[in-house]
Amino acid sequence: MDAFGHVNNAVFVRYLEEARIDFMRRLAPGDGSPSFTGGSVVARHEIDYVRPLVHRPAPVTVELWVTRISAASMTVAYEVKDEDTLYLRASTVVVPYNFAEERPRRLTAEEKAILKEYLADASHQEGAVAV
Repeated sequence: MDAFGHVNNAVFVRYLEEARIDFMRRLAPGDGSPSFTGGSVVARHEIDYVRPLVHRPAPVTVELWVTRISAASMTVAYEVKDEDTLYLRASTVVVPYNFAEERPRRLTAEEKAILKEYLADASHQEGAVAV
């Protein structure tokens, strides 16, 4: 919390990280496919704080969807909200990363195909997943 009892901005980044990691784990096919089993790194965060979230025991919902897929990155958008209130809009550019070789890698055709299921326009959430 900050001095005013609001959830701190760094905590919001952690909420986004937890949602993104959960999303990426759900994407992994799990049938021996290497897709989404390697690492990734964050290249960029963009966050718009819409309303302060006062510390409370009730959870908030993080909705997440894909807004852009390129050869070597994807952009994920989020909204942090509850039924009545939007607290935050954000986006993150995620780059697949080969930690053994210590370098970025390209998205595979299988990864792109899976990500397209969650692709939505940045202003629309047709592909949104609540996590």
